[in-house]
This record gives sequence, C-alpha cells and structure tokens, in this order.
Amino acid sequence: MKSYWMTMTDKGFELDQREVAQPEPGPQQVLVRLHAAGLNRGEFISGHGLHGKSGAAKAIGMEGAGEVVKVGDSVNSLKEGDKVMGRCAAAFSEYALMDVREAMPMPENLSWEQAASMPLTFLVVHDMLVLQGHLAAGEWVLINGVSSGVGVAALQMAKALGAKVIGTSGSADKLARLKALGLDVGLCTRKADFHDAVMQATDGKGVNLVVNTVGGSVFAEDVRCMAFQARHATVGYVDGVLKAEIDIEALHARRLTFFGVSNKQRSADQRAQGVPAFKSQILPFVTEGRIVPLVDRVFPFGELAQAKAMMDANQHLGKIVLGIPGG
Repeated sequence: MKSYWMTMTDKGFELDQREVAQPEPGPQQVLVRLHAAGLNRGEFISGHGLHGKSGAAKAIGMEGAGEVVKVGDSVNSLKEGDKVMGRCAAAFSEYALMDVREAMPMPENLSWEQAASMPLTFLVVHDMLVLQGHLAAGEWVLINGVSSGVGVAALQMAKALGAKVIGTSGSADKLARLKALGLDVGLCTRKADFHDAVMQATDGKGVNLVVNTVGGSVFAEDVRCMAFQARHATVGYVDGVLKAEIDIEALHARRLTFFGVSNKQRSADQRAQGVPAFKSQILPFVTEGRIVPLVDRVFPFGELAQAKAMMDANQHLGKIVLGIPGG
C-alpha cells in the first residue's frame, strides 16, 4: 500500500511516499480502508517532538475516515463495511489501524472529507471547551487564530454549546466569512492589541475561556482579557514563542486557571477516555447539522507537499484534507 513518511533531519524534515506492507489489526484494532485524511499543523512542527530525533522516520497522518475492512479478534462493536472516522497513526496511507475505542461511526450527513477533518481536531476542542474548559451557555470565549482548523472547530462547538465568541485573525475576509458560522465579534489583528476591544464587547467583564492557538506572543494580552475565574487553554504555538510572562497578581486575585491541550505524552488509554463523552455530547450536534466541519480544500493523494504549503501560507479557512486513492 502507499503511505507517506517523514524523516527528521538536522534542518527539519523530509516527506516521501513509500510502498509498505498492509498492516494487520491487533485484538482491539480495526483495519480501515481510508478515503480521506485531515492535515494538522502540529504534526509538521518539529519542535512539538512528535517524530523523534534526526534520522528517525515514521509514517504520518493523525486522523481519517474510511471503511472497516478487517477487525481484531476481540472487536465486537464494529464489522466489515462499517463507515468510521477516528484518530489514528499513519493516516496519510491507503490503510490504517484504529484503536476500536477511537473509531467512531461516521454521521450519514457528512462526506468522507468532512468526516476525516473531525476526529483529532474536534476531540481536542472538546477537551478544551468541555472536559477542561467547563464552558457554560452564555459565557464568552476568546479564540486567538479563529480561522485555523482548531479555531473554526472551537467557534462551531462553542456556538452549539450556547456561548458567545470573539475571534482574532489577520484576515478581514476570513472573519467576515466566519460570521455565517456565528462569530459574534471578529478582530482583525495578528498583534497583542485586542484587550480594549474584548473588554468593550464583554461590558468590561472579560472572557470566561481563552483558546490560544497562536502561542506566547499573545499570552500576556490574553491574561489581561480574562474575567474572574476564567480559564486559558494553550493548544499551539505557531508563532514559535515558547516563553511568556505571567501576571501573578491577576492569577491570584481573579482565581485564573491555565491548562495545556496535547496528546503527545498521553497513553492510548488516556486518549480514549474522552471519546465516549464526545460521542454523546458533540456528535448529536453534527447529525443535527448544527456543527458542519468546514473543509477549505481537498488535495489529491500525490499532493501532500502542496497541501502542507497551503497550510504553511495560512491560506485556508478551516481544514485542509488529503484525498486517498479509490476514496
């Protein structure tokens, strides 16, 4: 089968397409014939430590959708022919293995491409907004980089949960397009200069939850925007700024909470823990059409490099998806 691999180098990494053996499912795994796979910025950032040291190579891709073609000996919840979506390693391949706990039934109203763009991104957002963020209806959310894949998913889920959303982006056009998804306040900026506008929108109270997809360059400004007992989620650092000052007085007086959202060091059991809640709390919004994954562009399987280049150039709104041959 065809599969994309990443090899780490002293200067970054190299991508190549290989012909490898089709994997066999373990007792609690299913083999999925993938039809589409979603791109995620984190898997292409060497500083995230996902791919090892120089010289290390591994199959890449982190989420996809397709049909079950073989089940492990202990699997009784899925069968051959079932349409599924889920997080999985080596998703930029014709076939991939999914932990049966991660394989979710694909909503009938989604295309392969939409389904492939959901699992990792929306599970991360569910972790931020619900499991750790405890977002309640009527609360305000500030999303730095709202036009990114995670940003758009956070906007959609927050609105489905009844929250109000302020989003920042360097593109006025993208912000205007996100109004249709319920964006309450769009702030066109890539700088840490949004405090006054945020306070004006929230009647001087500040936001209850911050989703920081940008990194350290906006961290201090985020803290200034946080309300009493607000929460701050760090999910990325595309700005490359890994250090930031923290206002200890604000942390103390306003009883603030800061947490990170990453699966890098979590075990398979830990990653799977949140899936049942996601299926019961969020998938109904998808089947009802209240959440519709936003796919900007689908690239043919042979054009992963071009798909990555589009993502690096921040040209997309929502998700970029790789089509799989025969999908």
